[in-house]
Amino acid sequence: MEDFLRYWGLDWLAMALSLFSVYLLGNKNRAGFVVFAMANTTWIFLGLTWMTSLGIAVGNTVFLFMNIRGFVNWARKAPAK
Repeated sequence: MEDFLRYWGLDWLAMALSLFSVYLLGNKNRAGFVVFAMANTTWIFLGLTWMTSLGIAVGNTVFLFMNIRGFVNWARKAPAK
């Protein structure tokens, strides 16, 4: 039972934010990128500190930049054909 709160619930928060962001993006809601960026930031913090997992930190850094790119590109118009 102690494993469930080993990281003071931040891992559960990051997972919930990740899943919620996928739900939002699936419903074509741009806010999903912002929520995903919050999850990525939490995962990066956990990976670099308490979990000491460089893989989690690096992977979520890449995801963070992809989410920023998605947020910025969301409003751009499609090129005319």
